[in-house]
Amino acid sequence: MSSSKDKLLDGKKILERQLYWLEIAYQDALIVGIRKSYNVEEFGKLTILCGRYSRSVNFLIRRVFRDLDEFEFEDRTTLIDVIEHAYNRYLFENIDEVRMIKDVKNRVVDEYIDDNLVLIFNDILEYTQPLIEIIDKTIKYIDKIE
Repeated sequence: MSSSKDKLLDGKKILERQLYWLEIAYQDALIVGIRKSYNVEEFGKLTILCGRYSRSVNFLIRRVFRDLDEFEFEDRTTLIDVIEHAYNRYLFENIDEVRMIKDVKNRVVDEYIDDNLVLIFNDILEYTQPLIEIIDKTIKYIDKIE
């Protein structure tokens, strides 16, 4: 059985890969930008970003933040508490922004119709950069533990 530190370090490696792919998808989507309509290639680039964004948010909050709590002996509690603990670690400055990042992820996951997904692209582009910054701070925080 692996220790909580091993689990955290494994999570960090995966988070680094998530960040790598998220940044690539973000750069591709920025080139496309927000438009009234998209061709197939443009739509594909934005939906790839939606998927990368959603997986990154899920992994960061549900896995890495929880692993940090376990490693630092925080009680295993609600997702709200996990986010609060991450805030107290100074992994981000604005807790409401993290809630918005999570809410946008939930909207992406709940959309099944392409036309509705188009309405989310602007929010995804707005909140991806703050997400990248939070992931980067989290990786640096874990680096200090190593």
